[in-house]
Order: sequence, then structure tokens, then C-alpha cells
Amino acid sequence: MSGIDALIRHLVATRTAPDAELLPLLDPDWLAAWPERRAAADAALMAAARAERRRVYGDTVFLRGLIEFTNYCSNDCYYCGIRASNRAAVRYRLDEAAILAAVETVVRAGLGTVVLQGGEDPLWTCGRLEALVREIRGAHPDLAITLSVGEHPAACYQALRAAGADRYLLREETADPRHYALLHPPHQQLATRLRALADLRAAGYQVGGGFMVGSPGQSPRELLADLRYLQQLRPEMIGIGPFLHHHETPFAAAPDGDLRLTLRLVALLRLLLPSALLPATTALATASEAGRVAGLNAGANVLMPNFTPPAVRADYSLYDNKSRADTIDADLAEIRRQVESAGCRIDFGRGDWRAAPEG
Repeated sequence: MSGIDALIRHLVATRTAPDAELLPLLDPDWLAAWPERRAAADAALMAAARAERRRVYGDTVFLRGLIEFTNYCSNDCYYCGIRASNRAAVRYRLDEAAILAAVETVVRAGLGTVVLQGGEDPLWTCGRLEALVREIRGAHPDLAITLSVGEHPAACYQALRAAGADRYLLREETADPRHYALLHPPHQQLATRLRALADLRAAGYQVGGGFMVGSPGQSPRELLADLRYLQQLRPEMIGIGPFLHHHETPFAAAPDGDLRLTLRLVALLRLLLPSALLPATTALATASEAGRVAGLNAGANVLMPNFTPPAVRADYSLYDNKSRADTIDADLAEIRRQVESAGCRIDFGRGDWRAAPEG
């Protein structure tokens, strides 16, 4: 196999490629000596990714209403601004009434999916989460409920699913054990994270995984392992974004991840897993003002406007300079403009995963 066009044809036909063909694409310095060739190759990858998105989902972009309801977290991930050891973090925890009010705002805006995201907060127990999900489901039978609240026992995932949760986002961040150990303290283990993802699949969720691009210690080999793991897991949702530093973490001085490489990986994931729901993440929007549009042009088809109450929105600070709009109306207006500029259209419905058509 030689040339990017041949590789694209092979990816579309087989949904895979040999390691030797993928590894060069996972190097930020790929074709550094010939930037015009790299630009042309990336453009070809992204055009193919858009064609695959169009084949499965049309030019539809789905919206998810994001509510970041707690930034307390018992974990101590070395890259994260809300890690337990960050004593400078301004902590907050929304109560049920505030969360339900935010959910109502999502519904009034016409969105068909709400995402409840938070750190692994010990006061938000499984039973408390279950009661919250049950109340939301009772009030809104047709609303898709997505949770992103970290690692829990399999029985907890089953209870939350029975209460009415539809989807669960749990990024593995890296599928390489050595790299995972570099990014986390010893008590946090990759095997635990991967077991949690397997438990979520067994509980019947639409599952979301994903990873950071350009995190400290990452090489093309680790990125290849991430792609291979996702090919095995076949999640309905995949969220990736560039590593972005936070000044109150051990990686405060680490360089941020490469935007071009991140976009190339979005395109590759669309070709490898054409049915995946791929968000143009907040990290992309933070890395570049044009990040959302660039993500859509690379094959993404999900955006997540932030419905967290404005009084605490800035405190959910996973990384420095996190992109955020002043109001939800301003965010939705900007999203409409961005979606239109990418030649797409917004779908306010649930936006469920769908199988790729044959051929």
C-alpha cells in the first residue's frame, strides 16, 4: 500500500489498516519536511471522513446539553484541574433542585439529550444518583439521559441503567498501562477503568470512550494502542481532544497537545468506526477559536453546549482557559453559526447511535 489515497480506500473497505501504515499518521511531525504534502494528505483524510459521516448520519450535528454538577473528585489524575490534591480549586456541588432546574433549561431549549457530568464526588452516592435519574426520567420520558460520573461498581451501573440512564461516558484516556501509570497515581489502575467500560457495556448502555492527544509521555505507539482498543470496544461515542495543561497540576509546564494531530485522529476514527458519535469537544474549542468547526470538518457530528449554572461554570476547570460562552443563548447562537459554516445542520433530537448502512 502506498500513498494516502490508497490508505483511505483501504480504511473505507476494511475499517482497519496495518500498524506500519497508521503509525506515521500518529506522529505530530508527520511529513514535517513537506508541509504542503501533509496539508494535502490531511485534507484528503478529512474529506473522506466527512463522506463517511454523511453516509451514516447525513450532515446532521446533534446537540447535548451539558450540566457539570460537581467538581469534587476523589481521584488525583495528574493532568486534571479538579484533582483531589488541588487545594486551590474552588469547589462546588449542585443539589438536586439546581440540577433539575438546569435540566428544565435544556428541555426548554429543545435539546433531546442531557449530559450529567461530574467528578467522582463521594457525597453523590450511587443511591442519590439513582434517585436523580429516576426523577428526570419520570418528568421527561423521551429525554436521553447521559451520565459521566466515573468509575463505580457494576451493580451501580446496573441500578442507574434501570432508573433510566441511556448512555455513559467514561474515557479511558490511554489504553497503554505504562502510559496510564505515568498519568495517574498508583491506586488508579487502567485495568479498573477498562473493567468499568466492560461493565457499562454489559449493563446495556450506549457507551462512550476516548483519550487525550499529546498527553505527557505519549508517543505514536500509545496512540496506536488507543485506536486498537477502541476498535475492540466499538463504543457508540468517542470523545478525544488535545491535552491541555492546568497550572495547578504536576503537568503545569507540559506542552499542550497538537491540534492538527487531534483533527487527524478524529478523521481516522470516523473512517475506522463510521457509526461512532464523535463530538467536537470543548478542548478543541479551547485550543483554537475555530476548533469546533475544524472538528466538524474532520468528521465530528456532536456538539455539547454548556448548561451549567453561570455562577459555577468557570469552576469546572479541567484545564486552563477552558472555552465558555457568557450565556447559553450566546453559546447556541454561536453553535448555529459554526454548524452552518461547516455545511451541516442541527438536529435537536436524541441523536442516538445508528448502524452504518452496508456498502
